[in-house]
Amino acid sequence: MPQATPMQYLRATLYYAGFYPVTILYSLICLLLGPVLPFRARFTLFTGINYFYMLWLRICCGVRVRVEGRENLPNDGSAFVAVANHQSEWETLYFQTLIRPQAVVLKRELLKIPFFGWALGMLKPIALDRSQRRGALRQLMAQGREKLEQRIPVLIFPQGTRVKVGEMGRFNKGAAMLAVDSEVPVVPIVHNAGRYWPGKSFVKRPGTVELRIGAPVETRGRSVEEVHAEVVGWLEREMRAIGA
Repeated sequence: MPQATPMQYLRATLYYAGFYPVTILYSLICLLLGPVLPFRARFTLFTGINYFYMLWLRICCGVRVRVEGRENLPNDGSAFVAVANHQSEWETLYFQTLIRPQAVVLKRELLKIPFFGWALGMLKPIALDRSQRRGALRQLMAQGREKLEQRIPVLIFPQGTRVKVGEMGRFNKGAAMLAVDSEVPVVPIVHNAGRYWPGKSFVKRPGTVELRIGAPVETRGRSVEEVHAEVVGWLEREMRAIGA
């Protein structure tokens, strides 16, 4: 990627000058009100700030979003497993506006981040200890099944960690295993946010994030291997197509 310009550093500084104070204030409100709200109302309240994040990102850094295939997201309240490639902190913010409500699978350490992590923990994510691989899979299956039975979609990043633009990484089978076990569809999603908000990068580059949502992949009567191969095949094709 080309070297960041002084203007891009300035715009990123402006973004964070708004991001952190608003996050701290909003998180305090959420932490006070969250315990008395049922889960769905709590999710609506807590993630309201994400719309500000996306607007502020566009104003300060010129990062926009174009979505294709939104009609492929089930909107009848049914449960499903969503899987997406993992490139950027952008996903943490945007996906909570895309799939509502949701239970996201994440690493447990994120819940220790002051204010943001504390509030995130009250949204009942599936927080895995990645150092305990077998235990993490059992936790994913048990807690994921519970969320899906409550008709709460589960969001999984099967690459497990952020992967640089142009690299595929390895897609694990946990999402396919959970979906087949619960007999719910898998909805594959790809994006190229790493082009504009690289992982752990202070600077955000202006441009339009392309996000594509694929048709749900049915799991009833199919093996984990079949479902996993179909989902990964779609993810890899579409990632190449959008330069992810």
